[in-house]
Formats: sequence, C-alpha cells, structure tokens
Amino acid sequence: MKIVIAPDSFKESLTAKQVCRAIETGFKRVFPDASYDLIPVADGGEGTVQSLVDATNGQLIHLKVTGPIAQPVDAFYGWLGDDSNTAIIEMAAASGLHHVPASLRDPKKTSSYGTGELIKAALDQGAKKIIIGLGGSATNDGGIGMLSALGIQFIDKHGQLIETNGAGLHHINTININGLDKRLTSCEILVACDVDNPLCGEHGASRVFGPQKGATDEDIQYLDIGLKHYGQCIKQQLNIDVLNQAGSGAAGGMGAGLIAFTNATLKPGIDLVLDAVQLSQYMPNTNLVITGEGRIDNQTIYGKTPMGVAKIAKKFDIPVIGVAGSLGKHHQAVYSCGIDAVFACIPGVMPLEQAFAEAQTNLENLSENIAKCWSINPCNSTLIKYYSQS
Repeated sequence: MKIVIAPDSFKESLTAKQVCRAIETGFKRVFPDASYDLIPVADGGEGTVQSLVDATNGQLIHLKVTGPIAQPVDAFYGWLGDDSNTAIIEMAAASGLHHVPASLRDPKKTSSYGTGELIKAALDQGAKKIIIGLGGSATNDGGIGMLSALGIQFIDKHGQLIETNGAGLHHINTININGLDKRLTSCEILVACDVDNPLCGEHGASRVFGPQKGATDEDIQYLDIGLKHYGQCIKQQLNIDVLNQAGSGAAGGMGAGLIAFTNATLKPGIDLVLDAVQLSQYMPNTNLVITGEGRIDNQTIYGKTPMGVAKIAKKFDIPVIGVAGSLGKHHQAVYSCGIDAVFACIPGVMPLEQAFAEAQTNLENLSENIAKCWSINPCNSTLIKYYSQS
C-alpha cells in the first residue's frame, strides 16, 4: 500500500514537515510495511519557504536586512534542493507586520526595502527563478522600497530621491529605471497572490488591508491617493496600467510594483507550491492521500492547502482524508471539493496552550485511529466518511 502525506503546517504548534512525520508515525503503528511519501506543502503564506525547503531537501539562507521601519531584522529565504536554481521568498520575512511593534504601526512610514534586499541576495546566489509569497506585510508603499533596493530611483520635482514608504508615493515625479538590476530580465518571477484587489479604491490595498497595518481612516484616504498617483506615474512613464489590474493591490501594492517593473506572473499560492514540489508525480499507484492544516472550516475551500492537494488527488481518483487541529463551522463544505473525510486531533476539551504543546502526540494518535478504521476495509472510503461524522 502506498500513502501520500501532503499537509500544511499547524500554525503555532507543528511545521508541515512535523505534521507529515506525526501522521506517518501513527499510520505505521497499523501499516508498518506501507510505502509513505512525505511532502510538506503550504499555500503561499507563512511557512511556505520552510515547507518547500523541507519538501525538496533545500536550505534556508539567513541574513540581516532592513526591516519595515528601517531597523535591521533577521530574515531568510529558501533555496530549493532540486538543482533548479530556484529561490523562495516570503515578503513577511523582511517586511512583515511582526517586525513592527503595535505602537509603531503606521503604513505611511513602513517600507518594503528589505524584501528587495532578499531578492538581490537570491540573484547574487545565482537564482534563475524566484517565487515570492506576498502575505503578512506591514507596508503600503506599492513596492517602491523593494524596487529601490533593486536599483530604481524615485525622484521628486526637486530632483531629490523620495523616501520609499507609503507617504513617499505622493512625491514621485520621475521614475528612473536605468539602474534596475539587469539580472531580473532573465529571472522568472512567480508571485503567490491569492487576492484580486486592485491598487486603489473601495477594494484597493489601502482600504482593505491598511487598517490591520495601523492605518486610520484619514491615513487610508491619504495612502489611497498616493497609490493612485503612483499608478498614474507608471502609466505615463512606462505605459503600463497597474491601476486596474487584479492583484495589483496585494501586500500594500507590492503586486503593482512587481507587475510594472519585473516580468512577474501572479498565480494562486497553492498552485505555485504544488507545482514546485511536483505533487502530481507522487500520485500514480497511490492508495490514499492525507492532507490537512491547523483548522479546517468553510474557508478551507478557498485556495487553502487541503483543497489544492485534493484537486490533484482526485485527478487520479484517490481517496483523500483531511486532518486538523480543530474543525470549524461548516467544515463539511470540503466534502464537495474532493476531501472524503475530515478529523480533528484534539481528543477532548483543553486549553489552547495544551493543545499546541500536545499537538504531535494527539496527531500521532489520531492517525493511528484513522489507519485502524482504514484497515477494516481499505477499499471503502465511504466508511471513513461515516466514521468522521459519528
């Protein structure tokens, strides 16, 4: 029997690799001679770098870069271990909200410069392909901080360089692209983007994502005007329209910056990750696929890891089981999207801290119970579904 185990992390308790190993441990108590393929995955958000490094036997590269409020921060990027010269970057590693104390959060002042430093470091290492995840940013600068680190100059009407932050957008008069790192022209840039927000307006970057970054109502209007001005400058000087492109508002307008100044392609995060780990190649002759994430609920069907894994598995008509730390409201929505059964690993009522601390043991025990149920009749996936709802 062959089993593919391809989960996301359980946030705050287990990495995706640890989830894989816990599931395997439980299943081996029942099926010690089965063949197991462990493929830690993610959906393009937090944990994506670690998952892809683990899945490809790659490595993490640690370095200090400029944080969102101009202080040095410890950051990292991943180098995949498949000889593809591929780097994987999480924007949050350098420019994430967690780098800014709550009392200092102000997207008029934060910059994505450190993300540009990560991209430059990957290019220095010889990257020919860079995957960038846009979740968790502290910025609303349209990516001008990142682009400045890569050689672009944003100049005001007095011929001076502007501050590359949200407030600086208002002062752009000229965009000088002559210094842009030439290596970007031959590097494939894939951007994990799961939102389709435009750059400006009611559904734009400032209005939708600004409040969680510390923006007041007054700030939101100010930042939105700045991004509109930025988009107009790009249109006038480069003849590229980012104002109305879906996804240009991702990560405080970082989507627009990447679209306009690199050859970036925006794709759903889970699709990028599953392509990178080549999940489909593990499916032939597989009897069962197990996936999961920290919480399975009605939001899981919107591009989360379990849905991406199930979609591929169902192309091969393979039963899929989902495991989670907990099951949320309307989790049954996943049943119509390729998952045949879902299970929560918490054995009883307990404090959240205890659930995190005991996650590995609980997941191992849950996996053993699933395996025992599967052993009753491994051809009958409806039995599993019945067991999960009982």
